[in-house]
Amino acid sequence: MLPAKDALSPYIDSFLSMVTVEKGLAKNTLDAYSRDLAGLAEFLDKQKIADWREVDANHIRAYVSHLRVRGLSAKSIARHVVTLRRLLRFLQTENLIVESPMPQLLPAPGQRKLPQTLSAADIQSLLNQPDANQPLGARDQAMFELLYATGLRVSELVLLQTQQVNFQGNYVIVKGKGSKVRAVPFGNYAREKLNSFMSDARPRLLKGKVSPYIFTNRSGKPLSRQGFWKLIRRYALTAGIDKRVTPHTLRHSFATHLLEGGADLRSVQTMLGHADISTTQIYTHVDGARLKKVHQQFHPREKGELS
Repeated sequence: MLPAKDALSPYIDSFLSMVTVEKGLAKNTLDAYSRDLAGLAEFLDKQKIADWREVDANHIRAYVSHLRVRGLSAKSIARHVVTLRRLLRFLQTENLIVESPMPQLLPAPGQRKLPQTLSAADIQSLLNQPDANQPLGARDQAMFELLYATGLRVSELVLLQTQQVNFQGNYVIVKGKGSKVRAVPFGNYAREKLNSFMSDARPRLLKGKVSPYIFTNRSGKPLSRQGFWKLIRRYALTAGIDKRVTPHTLRHSFATHLLEGGADLRSVQTMLGHADISTTQIYTHVDGARLKKVHQQFHPREKGELS
């Protein structure tokens, strides 16, 4: 029988792989996650816990108390709690636990770091990088256009199948977290690139092979999340974008640009597939200059309606 720590660790590794690919976290952040969760696994091992389904709220409270006894600062303990909360959310999403045992009394994460986004000029530069005359370039351009047009998660994008695309209505049907199905519209630019790829470049790429997946490699297998992450990083460097660009960066840019253009929060929430609108609210940040402009434009005093 495996030691409890060895039984728990593979799921921690899966979580770390997911955040590496989908979130594009910095190496220091990933190292901190890894250290925090290794300590958690050791603690649970001493409690003879060998299955994540056995973890309950009392175990988590005991773990936090253990961190306090070790003399960790409130800031460090809060970081551990955030890491644990994200791990449990991942395990629940993957149906490895029924529900998160995280106690409600534990401190919630502090102010969330605003997601990094690209400017419209950077987006245009990135979209222009793939060589659409080549099958792989046409595939990459179609993926970038569709990702920016829909804000899909990278896992939803790479596993997208042909029957999920509706060109008559210009939308895709995707199954997101918690197996929730949603329809996400896309515009004419994405339609043009996607239709061109599927009708011309994709058959040249597959060379007679049959695959239900839209975005494949030459062997007909779907492009992996890791593979797409490497692609977007390479194209961003070629475009001279001086930012850390990941698939999630385009998702963030999609949401931010919609809201800045006047879209309502509920609509963006639906398109992103967020279960809770509080998750979407992080995109409502605006810079001080824009706030000042809005204030001057619409406040009755500034408009001279009150004196």
